Amino acid sequence: MSFGARLDQALIERGTLCVGIDPHAALLIQWGLADDLVSLERFSLTCVEAFADVAAVLKPQSAFFERFGSRGIAILEKTILAARDAGALVLLDVKRGDIGSTMAAYADAYLDPSAELAVDAITVSPYLGVGSLQPAFDLAARHDAGVFVLGLTSNKEGPEIQHARVADGRTVAQSIIDDLGIRNGDAQPLGSLGVVVGATIGDSVADLSALNGPILVPGIGAQGGTAEDVRRIFGSALPAVLPSVSREVLRDGPSVAALRDATQRAIGEFAFLRRSG
Repeated sequence: MSFGARLDQALIERGTLCVGIDPHAALLIQWGLADDLVSLERFSLTCVEAFADVAAVLKPQSAFFERFGSRGIAILEKTILAARDAGALVLLDVKRGDIGSTMAAYADAYLDPSAELAVDAITVSPYLGVGSLQPAFDLAARHDAGVFVLGLTSNKEGPEIQHARVADGRTVAQSIIDDLGIRNGDAQPLGSLGVVVGATIGDSVADLSALNGPILVPGIGAQGGTAEDVRRIFGSALPAVLPSVSREVLRDGPSVAALRDATQRAIGEFAFLRRSG
């Protein structure tokens, strides 16, 4: 099955939610842990225990593992394997973006099923041009994986580039979305190339109607975005929305029961997005 088809099925079976695994220092301390490797592993595997058989998608943030070096990456590998074994789709938040053989190497690292860090999908940055991401698109197609491309992000610096106009008058973000829509074509039930659009962007400045792919929506909860913002911003594109929460849920740790309850509440909050089989 393509990633788009697997994602669609997961959303039907588990509800529409992506939960981040973000073991940054402040959260480790909030959980009563130290900022060290032992705590990194405890935090991450607690998240897997709490979320992996409940949420449709888990999204580890690679940077928080990378800062511990090779031993941190080993814990990321363990976290990914445990999450996938429990039935969750894993979207690795790495935001890679490069050209040629370098982009191909990044794609090999995450999208080749034989790789140690193999996941279901990754995030990428298109600001060397969407065409620079072709090696990732090619490998994703070959191995039925997914790619989420940054489109309209929540950071205050984003609009300077994303709202700029290209020669034909479209915004840069719109040109990215349109390119992905063409690549997704008429894939059913959902294309495997998605876009990242923050829940805190205000009124939508992009037409997502022709994307035919998933829309990952971070910025919910601690960053200020709400379910009502999602409903207002995405309109007719709501069936493709995958809301992503992190701190809003993670702050309820380290209790597995509390983390699971918080996840179930978030799934319920976005029940209006639920897909039907």
